[in-house]
Amino acid sequence: MSPDNVAIGSLINAQTPLPPAIKGWESYLIDQGRSIYTIKAFSGDLNLLASYLPPDRPIGSITTNDINSFLKWLQTGRGVPCSEKSLARRVTSIKSFFRWLAKYGAVSINPAEKVLQKTAISPLPAVLTTAEESRVTDTAQALRKALKSDARPLCLVTLLLETGIKKGECLALDLNHIDKESPDGAVLFIRYSNPRSRYKERKIALSSEWMQVLEEYLGQYQPRERLFPWSPRRLEYILEDLSVAAGIEKHLSFDMCRWTCAMNDWEAGIEMDKIRQKLGISKIQWREVSMKLRQLAAIDAPAGS
Repeated sequence: MSPDNVAIGSLINAQTPLPPAIKGWESYLIDQGRSIYTIKAFSGDLNLLASYLPPDRPIGSITTNDINSFLKWLQTGRGVPCSEKSLARRVTSIKSFFRWLAKYGAVSINPAEKVLQKTAISPLPAVLTTAEESRVTDTAQALRKALKSDARPLCLVTLLLETGIKKGECLALDLNHIDKESPDGAVLFIRYSNPRSRYKERKIALSSEWMQVLEEYLGQYQPRERLFPWSPRRLEYILEDLSVAAGIEKHLSFDMCRWTCAMNDWEAGIEMDKIRQKLGISKIQWREVSMKLRQLAAIDAPAGS
C-alpha cells in the first residue's frame, strides 16, 4: 500500500461526510502542484454537490443516480443558468474526485464512473482581420514615432501577434528568456516552474523587426528582471487603448492576439504540428483548436473558393 493510500485511508473512508472529504481532496491537489484556480473551480463544483445532498450523507452511500439527479438539477431545477462549458467542468470535477477516492480505497465503488462525460465546444474566438491587424500595428507604430516616443505598445502587441503566447506566459517573461545570440536568430524561451506544465515549455523564433522595437523599449523603460513589469490589468488596458485608438470595434485582448497569431500561421500554410507546438498545447487540445481554425478559415474564405 502506497504512503498516499495509507494517509488518505486513515483520514477518509466510506463513512466520511462529503465536506471533509472535499477538504482532503483540496489538500491532495495542492500537494500535486495544481494551480490555485483549478483547485478553486474543482472545489466549488464539489461544494455545490455537497449543498445538494443531505449534509451528513457519507461518501460511500452516494450513487450514480444521486450524481445524475444533481446534474439534472443544475440544468433545470436550480434556477441559475448553467452553460454547457460549466456543466462539462462540473462533471469532470465529480469524476476526478470519486476516481481519487476509489484509487486510494476510501470508497469501494466509484459512483461517477458511469456518469456520462459532458463535452462542450466553446464559441468561435474573435480574431483580427488583416485590415484590423494593420490598423492596430500602425497605431502602435505611430506611438513609437511620436514626439514623446513610446515603444511599449508596439513591443507588447507585436510580440503577442508573432508568438501567440498566453497572458500568463507573457507576464512571466524575464529578460533572460530572450536569446539574442542564437545561431538561427533570436528566440524566446517559454518556461514553467511547475513540473506539471513542463510539456508547455518551448522556444519561438523572434523577428529582427521585433528585436529592434525591443531595444527601443528597453532603453525607454529599463526593466530590470521581468520583460513587462506591470499588472495584468495594466497590460490589458494597453491593448484595449490600442483598439480604441485604431478605431476598431473589437476589444483587443491577449486571447484575441493568440488566436490571430494561430490563424495567420494556419492561413500561411505552416505545418499543423508546428502551430500546435508554437502554441504549447497538447494533441488532445489541438483537436478543438484546429477545428476552430478550420471554421474561421472557412468564414474568411472568399465566396465560391
